[in-house]
Amino acid sequence: MIVIDAHLHVWDPARADYDWLGPAMAPINRAMRFTDARPALKATEVTASVLVQAADNDADTDHMLATAATHPEVVAVVAWVPLDDPGRARSRLAQLRCDPHMVGVRALIHEKPDPEWIVRPHVGKRLALLAARDLTFDYVTASPGALRQVPELAARHPELRLVIDHLGKPPIGGDREEHARWRKLLTAAAHHPQVHAKVSGLYSARGPLDSWTTDTVRPFFEDALELFGPHRLMYGGDWPISLLAGGHRRTWETCAELLAGLGPDDRAAVLGGTAARFYRIDPTLLNAARDATV
Repeated sequence: MIVIDAHLHVWDPARADYDWLGPAMAPINRAMRFTDARPALKATEVTASVLVQAADNDADTDHMLATAATHPEVVAVVAWVPLDDPGRARSRLAQLRCDPHMVGVRALIHEKPDPEWIVRPHVGKRLALLAARDLTFDYVTASPGALRQVPELAARHPELRLVIDHLGKPPIGGDREEHARWRKLLTAAAHHPQVHAKVSGLYSARGPLDSWTTDTVRPFFEDALELFGPHRLMYGGDWPISLLAGGHRRTWETCAELLAGLGPDDRAAVLGGTAARFYRIDPTLLNAARDATV
């Protein structure tokens, strides 16, 4: 079994702009390179990693691709493309598709001034372009409410593979009504078979980021497992944000505990099989990652 961390970030403020990165993010408000992540990954069962964009600019994407080129453990990159700029989107996609690590696109839609940006027609045309290029789209939210747009996107773009990052930020630590609202939204999203979800970034929704426990996370994981099944769920460690949420090893151990009740095939799906299939990761890159971590 190959274990794939489907959600890992690297960044370097000297190479790209990260508007959200400041003193409040200490101690990770500095360059966070794959060499920094490697010890945390080696302390787990992770064999391969997917790098996910951290800024809406080309420089961040270029930095991720350069990292992938020099670290065989990186098997895929989810890049940024200007989805609201037709000419630039087409040319950038043509350029990026030359790299075998390029598997999908993400944008920080929760940072956009327009809360309906992702469902605007001019953006929808670029999402259709992703589907035509056999690329995926990572859907990121700042709160569960944004999940209401996922069924609309899935209905408009039935050929586009969508994955909800961090289970749509469930209200961990919230009350039953909040939980019920989140579950209802996630249920509507899961109705569409091309929609997947990441078991990642499951931190407290209120108070300190590290004020969560396995028991407070478990009901949300169990809901996701019921709604999506293991073959539409994938593990993501969310390094280095995980360092602010109690430590990377803690998040890994919680995931392992949550998966302990699954059979071998289902556990293998969440820990790598789903990510490999969803992102259509190049088998040659997977083999190189396996060899590098032996």
